[in-house]
Amino acid sequence: MPKQKQQPKSELRKDYIQDKYVIIAPCRGKRPHDVEVPQRIKAYNDPKKSVFHPDNVKNKKATLTVGREGKWRIKIIPNDFPAVTLDNKNAYGIQEVVIETPDPNLQLEDLPEKHIAELLDAYAKRTEEIQKIDNIQYIIIFKNDGGKAGASIHHAHSQIFATDFIPPHLMDKSHKQLSYILKNGRCAYCDIAHREMRSPRAIWEDKYISCFTPYASIHNYECWIMPKQHKDNITQLDKHEKKTFAKILKHVLRRISDLGLSYNYYFHQIVFDENQHLYMKITPRGQFWAGVEIGSGVIINTIAPEEAAEFYKKGL
Repeated sequence: MPKQKQQPKSELRKDYIQDKYVIIAPCRGKRPHDVEVPQRIKAYNDPKKSVFHPDNVKNKKATLTVGREGKWRIKIIPNDFPAVTLDNKNAYGIQEVVIETPDPNLQLEDLPEKHIAELLDAYAKRTEEIQKIDNIQYIIIFKNDGGKAGASIHHAHSQIFATDFIPPHLMDKSHKQLSYILKNGRCAYCDIAHREMRSPRAIWEDKYISCFTPYASIHNYECWIMPKQHKDNITQLDKHEKKTFAKILKHVLRRISDLGLSYNYYFHQIVFDENQHLYMKITPRGQFWAGVEIGSGVIINTIAPEEAAEFYKKGL
C-alpha cells in the first residue's frame, strides 16, 4: 500500500518585533478550494437605495472630491455617525467616509488600477490635512468589506479615523522599532521586507513595492503591501509607488473575492513617529476565533502563510 502523505505539523511563531504569538496549524484547516465561503452582501437591485449614491450625497459637504462635483470619481465626506469629534475632549478626533466610486455595484477590485492609485492619492491628501489639526496623534485609514469584516453598506467605501489617542499596542510597536534601529542601525521593517522577498512567503515585487504573507500571520490569507523605500506615512508615496501599489492591491483583492471572503485593510500612522515604515495590512476574515484565541490571546491560523503566498501568486 502507498504511504499516506503526512500532514504538516503545527508550529508556534512569534511576530517580527512584538510579543504576539500564533500557531500555524494547517492540519486543522482545509485547502483553499475547500474553505467555507461566507455570503457577501448582495448588490443593489435599485442603485439609488445606496446611501452613498451620488444623488444621496450631492448636498453633503465634501472634504475632498476627485473629479468634477457633478461627475466625481471619489468623494470624501464627514461620517454621519462619528465615534470621535473635534468638539468632544473626551473622545477627540475626526472620522470621514471615503466613497470609492459613484457606482454602488462596483467593488474596489473591479476598478481600474488608475482609479485605485487615485484613491491612494486621496488618502494621502486627507492625511496631510488632518495631521495639521491640533493634538491629532494617530491616523488610521481602513476598509471593512463584507459583513464579517464589519461592513454595514455594500457600496464600496473606506474610512479615515484620527484621534489624540495612540493605541497602546502601537506605542509598544514604536518603542520596539526604535530599539531595533538603535541596536542595528536599520529599520526593522526594511529588513523584514528584504528577508521575506527571499522566502516562500514572497508574493510579488517590483522596484518600488513588496508584497508578502507575514511569517506569523494571524489571519487566513493575511498579506502585507509595503514600499521598498522607507516611507513614514502615505503622504510620502510618490506616483510610481502609488501606481504599482494599486496594481498589486487590485490583484490581491480579486483573489480574496475568488474565495468569497470578507476582508479588512488598514494603514497605521502615528503622526510624530518618523521611524514608522508604512505598510498596508490586508486581513481576510475566513476564520472564527474561539476559546483558545479569546482566552489565551494565542491565535490558531489554519492556513500557513507559505500556502497563502502560493494562492496569491496565481494569475500574476
